[in-house]
Amino acid sequence: MWFEGFESGAWAAVAVLACVPPLALAIDAVWGEPPAPVHPVVWMGRALGWCGERVAPLSPQARDFKHFWLGAFAWYALAAIVLIVSWGLERLALQLPVPLAALALALCLKPLLAWRMLRDEVLAVEAALGQSLPAGRERLSWLVSRDVQQLDAVQVRESAIESLAENLSDSVVAPVFWFVLLGLPGAALYRFANTADAMWGYPGPRGGRYWLWAGKWAARADDALSWLPARLTALLLALAARRWPAGLAQEARKTPSPNSGWPMAAMALLLGVRLAKPGVYALHPRGRQAGPLDTRRAAALGGLAVLLLAPLSVLVALVLGGLA
Repeated sequence: MWFEGFESGAWAAVAVLACVPPLALAIDAVWGEPPAPVHPVVWMGRALGWCGERVAPLSPQARDFKHFWLGAFAWYALAAIVLIVSWGLERLALQLPVPLAALALALCLKPLLAWRMLRDEVLAVEAALGQSLPAGRERLSWLVSRDVQQLDAVQVRESAIESLAENLSDSVVAPVFWFVLLGLPGAALYRFANTADAMWGYPGPRGGRYWLWAGKWAARADDALSWLPARLTALLLALAARRWPAGLAQEARKTPSPNSGWPMAAMALLLGVRLAKPGVYALHPRGRQAGPLDTRRAAALGGLAVLLLAPLSVLVALVLGGLA
């Protein structure tokens, strides 16, 4: 296991370190996000932005292997920095007495996950919609990269619920999943890969540059690292609702992404609503239109899934610690 060699009794170390994800989730619930100047994901984004300006071309090129390899090399170089820094922080934390080590690791893990901010932003979209459609569109633009100006009120609400479901996997379940398996470096690498995909993983132009080839490695890396967490998120949502959403796999395969369809389809089926991206997909197309109450129901269901994730992470960490 990643925390072998802890300067304490082995089982005491396993038991306390198993509490790191629940403790990080508790810190998130109480304090939310740290300030941007000290937020590691903000740092990742700035580094990716700087590299992206030097990796992605200003005009499209067919079979652009040069920029593909430039993008892959830049991804690996930045990922190596993330791994080295997170490994060093973990080693320093593990030198502390066991309870302080758990707290230090939880404080390091917290910025790599974000449920409170996600829930609050999605509910803020609904509150803005209650004021006016333009206000709802404006608030939604903080959450999604798609063009929101042509969306009607129902489509704005659908997009917000979709974002909550997808980011429940990307911003909460996946960082905890990789922390339990590989410690702080695992969670940090995942968060870097997900941020890189959000900034580079576009099939067309963005920010005046073309990412089809330059961002291809970033997109595929995120797909691979998100595969299991996405399906685990769907399972957690089903457990939170206490029923399995029939037809989940069929609906999940409708999205272009191999992963995001799983939590989004689970949310659509469990709420009984239609969730769609105009011109791309429609999940649970025979479901009813999403109403204001459904946004709050989605947030509540996601919150229950997060509550279930906490003890599940403890159980898996204890099992893996016993096998190590």
